[in-house]
Amino acid sequence: MASCGKPLIPQNPAAKLALAGSLSDDEDLVVKPTPPRIRNLSPSSTTAAITSILHGGIASSTIQVCQTIPQPIPGSQSSFLQKSSVQPHCFHKESSTSDYGSGDDGDSSLPAGSPPVHPGELLALTLEERQYEKSRVFHMSTPDPTKPPKYRVYKLVLTGGPCGGKTTGQDRLATFFEQLGWKVFTVPEAATILLGGGVKFGELSKEQAYEFQKDLLRTLLQLESVYFNQASLIKDKNVLVICDRGAMDPSAYLDADGWDKILKDCALEMFELRENRYNQVVHMVTAADGAENYYTQANNATRSEGIAQAVNQDTHTRNAWVGHPYVDIVDNADCTKFDDKMLKLLQVVCDRVGVNYQDRLSKNSKKRKWLISGFDESKFPKYEEFSVTHDYLLADKPDLQVRIRERCQNNRSTFTITTRCFMRPETVETRMQITEREYNRYLSMKDSSRATLHKKRRCFNYGNQYFHLDIYVDPLPPACQGHPLIILETYTTKPYGDKAPELPDFVEVVREVTKNEHFSMYKLAKVGAEPLTF
Repeated sequence: MASCGKPLIPQNPAAKLALAGSLSDDEDLVVKPTPPRIRNLSPSSTTAAITSILHGGIASSTIQVCQTIPQPIPGSQSSFLQKSSVQPHCFHKESSTSDYGSGDDGDSSLPAGSPPVHPGELLALTLEERQYEKSRVFHMSTPDPTKPPKYRVYKLVLTGGPCGGKTTGQDRLATFFEQLGWKVFTVPEAATILLGGGVKFGELSKEQAYEFQKDLLRTLLQLESVYFNQASLIKDKNVLVICDRGAMDPSAYLDADGWDKILKDCALEMFELRENRYNQVVHMVTAADGAENYYTQANNATRSEGIAQAVNQDTHTRNAWVGHPYVDIVDNADCTKFDDKMLKLLQVVCDRVGVNYQDRLSKNSKKRKWLISGFDESKFPKYEEFSVTHDYLLADKPDLQVRIRERCQNNRSTFTITTRCFMRPETVETRMQITEREYNRYLSMKDSSRATLHKKRRCFNYGNQYFHLDIYVDPLPPACQGHPLIILETYTTKPYGDKAPELPDFVEVVREVTKNEHFSMYKLAKVGAEPLTF
C-alpha cells in the first residue's frame, strides 16, 4: 500500500496505450447529479487551475477572463530536447501506423456523416405504450429524422500506472473524435501542473504533504468543472471531455484514513466522485507489466518509479476505480508494438460511445495511398475539412525527424509535435499536443532545407471504408514543381495491390503509391527534390 501523503505522480509526454469495451443500453437513462461543490480552493490551487484551463481546448477568445491575464505557460512542459527524445515504449512500424496517430504522412481525419447515435438515446426515443399490452416495452428503432438530433457530452477518464500510454492516448483520441465532427476538450493533469510549478514533495512535512494532496484533489475537480461547464454550453455537436486522471486517482496514493479525511474536509462523497461523475474510465496498464523492455523514466521528469514500484502503483490505481459502472482495462497483451495498444484504446472508447469503426482500427490494418488526378465535387459525400500545415524542424541526430503541425477548422487550431527515430527493426515515434506559444517557439527551429507543406484534408466515409483526401494547396511542395497534387488514403486489412477496398467512384485514380517513398511528406518537402512522376 502506498504511504499516506504520497503525491499523485503525473505522466507527461510519452508513449503508452491500450483498450476494449461495449456500451450499456441504458447508460444515458441515468440521471447525472450535479458535480460536487469545491470549497476553499487555496491560492496555489487557484493559480494552477487558471494557468492550465486554456490548454484543454477552450478558445481564449471565448473566455473574458483571458483578456486580463497573460498567456499561460504550462509549468509541466519540458524542454524541446526532452519533448523530442525517443521513448522506447512508443513505437510502431511505419507501415502500420494508425490513421489517427502519426506516421510520415501526418495524421488523418475522420468524416462525420450523420452524428453518431448513442444506443441509450435510441432506447429513450423508442419507449412506447402498446394498446394490446398492459405494460410499456422497449422497441429499438431509428430516431425520427424530422426532429433535431440529440447531442451529448461524454466524459472520459484516462488513468493507469506509470508509462502506460495516457498522454499519447489522450492526443490520439482527441484527433480521432475531432475528425468525426465532435468538439473535444482535454483536461490537463492537476499533479503535473502543481509539481511542475516547483513543489518538491520530498521537502514537505507530513502536514504539508496532506494539504498538498487535498489541494491536488480540489484543483483536479475545479479544472474538470470548467471544462464540464463549457461542454454543457455547446448545443450544436457532440462533445468529448478527456480527463487526464480522475477524481478517484488520488485515493491510490493514500491510505484509507487519509482519503476519508480528505473527503470529509472537502465535503465530498466518494460515491458521487466515482459512480456519477464520468461516463467511462479507461485504465492504461503500465509498460512495466507485460512490456518491461519498453518501460522508461526518460519521458517524464517527475517519474521515478522502478518496475516493481510501477506495477504496484498500477494495481492501486486500478483498484481505486472498482465500483465505477464502466471501467475498461487496456493491457499490453498481444501488443507487439506501441500502435497496437493505441488501436485497442480507440476501439474500447468507440465501443462504449457507439461509434462504428469497421476495420480501420484493426491491428493488421495498413495505410494505403493512391494518386488522384481529380474528383467530382457534385458527388462528394458529407465530409469534414481541415486546413493542415506541416513543418520539419532541425534535429540534433541524423536518424531523428521532428515535425510540428497546425490543424485548423473554423478559425480554431490545434498544434502537435511529432518525433520519429529510425531504430531497427522498428520506427520509434511519439506525438503530443502543444500550445500555440510552444508551436511558435518551435517554428524558430524550422529546417530550411524542408519547405512548409500546406493542404486541405477532407475526411469522409464511402461504403464501409473511411478515407481522407489530401489536396495540396499553394505554395505547392517543391517536388510538385507547380503540378497539382491530390492523395487519397485509407487504412485497410487488404494488402498492397489488392483490388479491395472499393475506391470512391467520384475520384479519378491514377495509380497506387503506397510504397513510393517520393510521395511521403518528408520527401515532398525537400527543397530541390527530384520532380514527381505524375
